Amino acid sequence: MSTVENLKINKSGFQLTVDRWEILDEGIHVLMGASGSGKSTILKALMGFEQTPGLIWKMGDINLAALPIDKKNLGVVFQTWDLFPHMTAFENVQFAAKVRGISADEFQTRWSLISQQLKMTEFSNTISEQLSGGEKQRTALARAIIGKPRFLLLDEPFSALDADLRSEARLMLKEIVRSQKIPTLLVTHDLDDVKYLSDKVTQMADIASVVRLKK
Repeated sequence: MSTVENLKINKSGFQLTVDRWEILDEGIHVLMGASGSGKSTILKALMGFEQTPGLIWKMGDINLAALPIDKKNLGVVFQTWDLFPHMTAFENVQFAAKVRGISADEFQTRWSLISQQLKMTEFSNTISEQLSGGEKQRTALARAIIGKPRFLLLDEPFSALDADLRSEARLMLKEIVRSQKIPTLLVTHDLDDVKYLSDKVTQMADIASVVRLKK
């Protein structure tokens, strides 16, 4: 298990507190709650994008919360995917590998495996802005895991896909995170994500205190 403690966020009109929460350090841990319940805010806090003085996120002997964002080594996929539109699918993944300091030889080895697992061969040289939703989602996932992250954080990654593509995407995600042995935290409000992907489920109401203040 990795352990999150003392996660406190105070914004204008919004307060969120998580005193202590244990997250699986293998498999897929789902954080579930209604839209607007603070799930994505917790994810951003773990990434280091929210001001959270005193936050502790212990994974083994390392406090990830104390590390700069570029040293946390987290893979992240947002629901908007956020690809570079002028780059091909391959170039998006290659760029992420360079940022992570992955050597050219290691990149080619990992790319060969990941692109095969995610069935990217047919569109790897296509400009991102011309990719379908499912292809963008797979590219974003490949980009997130190419650098062998300590943890993979997923924020509603299937929400922009239609039902058939969601089913396919879930199968690919489950296969790749388990074969790559990457612990994963998936934020969702979709019961099918829970049914088909979760090794453990946490409800927001069970770990977090959320207060919305009147302005």
